[in-house]
Amino acid sequence: MPGARDRGTAPVATGSPTPSTPSPRPTPKPSVPDSTSSEEPLPGVDTPATPPPSTPVVNTGTYECPGYSGIQLPLPMLMTDTFSWGDDPPYKVGNGNGDVNWRSNPYQKPSWYMWLHSLRWLGKGIEAGAKGDRKALNHSMAIIRDWVQDNPYTWKGDVGAWEATMHRTNVLLCARQAVLTALKVTKLPTQYAWLDKALIDHAQFMIVNWSGPSNHGTDESIALFGVGCTLKRPELKALAVNRLSEAITKAIDTQGSTNEQSVGYAMFNYLLWGRATTALQRCGSNPGPVIAQRRAALSEWLALSTKSTGELPQVGDAVRQKPTGAAGTALDYVASLGKKGTRPSKRVAVFDAGYVFGRTGWGETRPFAQESTYSIRYGAARTLHGHDDHMSITYASHGRDVLIDPGHSGYQLDKWQAWSKSQAAHNVMTIPSADTASVATQLVRASITPTWESYSLADSPAPGVTRKRDVLVLKDPDLIITLDRGQATDTQRYETLWHLAPDQKVRVQSPTTAVASGTKSRTYLLQIPYQQQPAADGITVVQGQQDPVQGWYYPDIFHRQSAPVVKFNRNGTTATILSAIVPAGSTEAVTYKTRTVSGMFFVDLTVGTRKATVRVQQDGRLARIS
Repeated sequence: MPGARDRGTAPVATGSPTPSTPSPRPTPKPSVPDSTSSEEPLPGVDTPATPPPSTPVVNTGTYECPGYSGIQLPLPMLMTDTFSWGDDPPYKVGNGNGDVNWRSNPYQKPSWYMWLHSLRWLGKGIEAGAKGDRKALNHSMAIIRDWVQDNPYTWKGDVGAWEATMHRTNVLLCARQAVLTALKVTKLPTQYAWLDKALIDHAQFMIVNWSGPSNHGTDESIALFGVGCTLKRPELKALAVNRLSEAITKAIDTQGSTNEQSVGYAMFNYLLWGRATTALQRCGSNPGPVIAQRRAALSEWLALSTKSTGELPQVGDAVRQKPTGAAGTALDYVASLGKKGTRPSKRVAVFDAGYVFGRTGWGETRPFAQESTYSIRYGAARTLHGHDDHMSITYASHGRDVLIDPGHSGYQLDKWQAWSKSQAAHNVMTIPSADTASVATQLVRASITPTWESYSLADSPAPGVTRKRDVLVLKDPDLIITLDRGQATDTQRYETLWHLAPDQKVRVQSPTTAVASGTKSRTYLLQIPYQQQPAADGITVVQGQQDPVQGWYYPDIFHRQSAPVVKFNRNGTTATILSAIVPAGSTEAVTYKTRTVSGMFFVDLTVGTRKATVRVQQDGRLARIS
């Protein structure tokens, strides 16, 4: 579900780009903003329904039309020059004869504007034309030629037209193929010579404005290769292959992590690089071994990230989606909930790029969906499709989401996007009274045992402020304990946030206990007194708040739901917040006791009939001792 890019870093895009400041003016300014939110196809919205073939394809010497993704409109709408994207009402952008106002942007949305310029909405007309519907073909070609005439090279001054270039290139290639098929010819008729000229212009634009080793740049290289293959221009093919060879080692590292900082975009990249391989093989170019090797590593990465619910965690810019299976892989295993494919060899994995994915198991001793799964973020500062989610945890247990990432609000530069990317939208200790910034977070240590894992993380999110989090994840009983410590040179407000699913109803029982209830289960959120006594208002709940924004969930970029956030609060120069997140059955009781022995602090937890004892060392490290 790729979506937006920050121009301050390597450009990104493929599939559902979202210009940050589309130009609604008749004459676009000749400059491009320094920092915009560009878009690619939203993972889960525009990504292919099936993975590309994993076996070599036949060399036909052709570039196959890649389709139009989810932007296609019904043919009657297209024939009246009516465009629609997202959940906004359809809008008539032309005069009904293919003369379109390309500066239209009635809803002032960058994605709407960019997808208009992508021309992918013409798919139904092009497909109908290839099957003999001459009226549909002529109208589609009229719209395409109108775009070419109204947006002469170079169109870089118009962000929407710029961001859509690689998508539009593919539409032009598909249209060219449709003309040849409909007319039953092998050579483009003279009256369509403008189409080949437009393809050369698009290729030149992508040569000069390559977005680099991001999904946007990869999509551009595939489209550039398509032009070279179609027009028999070997120099364009060679440049595209060189760029792909350069980009793959930066886009996907040897451990399978992508440079997008988004699980949704990781899934998109897996499919995208498969499409690149297929395109190269079909037109006689050797993709080499590296793409296959990195995709295999990414396949394992995605499988390890998949929740027990069978969905990918919404980490970074990501909508709610299931992984796309690929025959014989670990991805196939998780996509089928353990029914087929290859089970990953690891239960827990720590990736250098800043991800921890773990689970209680793969369905060996209990149903796949009844395992507990979690993610933890750390690593380099936010970039591309990442969020300020360092130290954040997502957690699924008892067949449901327990701790969620509130998701991806889309590419509009507004208060909702600012919130969804911020620390306040994640399960972290926040310091709302400090001027925080995106910073690198260190994973100080990690311990993995058969029945528990522990992690220590540290960073400095603001001048004069340090933040540490220790995390302990238990198996049987399944639960998570965190110890958050904040320290500042002056008094601050500290809030450890726990974002819960929209269907949960929260009741605060005391300054140390809140209970979230769903239809079949409950989650106990315990603020265990340790070093500091919680105040009378030590637990608060926020839901559906708009100023400041807090307490929401985005299953996709078009829909927003109210969702509860439980806050554990402190004021002072320092804060120590010991939390326990305990999912339980609807009839299970959850209790705990604390004790101090020889200077070490212990928590004895009981969940139903299962018990565990946790030790808190003076340096903050957490461990299970029984």
